[in-house]
Amino acid sequence: MLNRVILIGRVANDPELKYTPSGIPVSTFRVAVNRPVANAAGEREADFIDVVTWRQAAEFAANYLGKGRLVAVEGRLQIRTWTAPDGTRRRAAEVVVDNLKALDRPRETPPSAPAPTPTTGGYETPAASSVAAGETSEEEFSDPFADE
Repeated sequence: MLNRVILIGRVANDPELKYTPSGIPVSTFRVAVNRPVANAAGEREADFIDVVTWRQAAEFAANYLGKGRLVAVEGRLQIRTWTAPDGTRRRAAEVVVDNLKALDRPRETPPSAPAPTPTTGGYETPAASSVAAGETSEEEFSDPFADE
């Protein structure tokens, strides 16, 4: 049996980073993927697919991805079911990520804005663009400024 999903699309909302009670990072966001054919009105529609990343990939998503970024997501489809407070059964489909790559560069800082500096939540500098652009292997989601 095989359960593989590969998506290329745009991040639809800024990734939300949380931690499990045991301290494991988990990030969730949606990816908008265009459908290959236009609808009856001639417009291209998109599917918005929920994505879940864990550990280093979760921190990478939270620190380097934002709404509008082009990403490649590879993982498995997971269907969760639960009972809502009103007693109805609910289902959710999401892609649990094994491999995540940014396919574009982040937008440049406007010239009038002050130069970005490292913050406690990660680094938000243009120098991080090589990591954000997916030019490293999936094992290299570590801090690109660790040697400085």
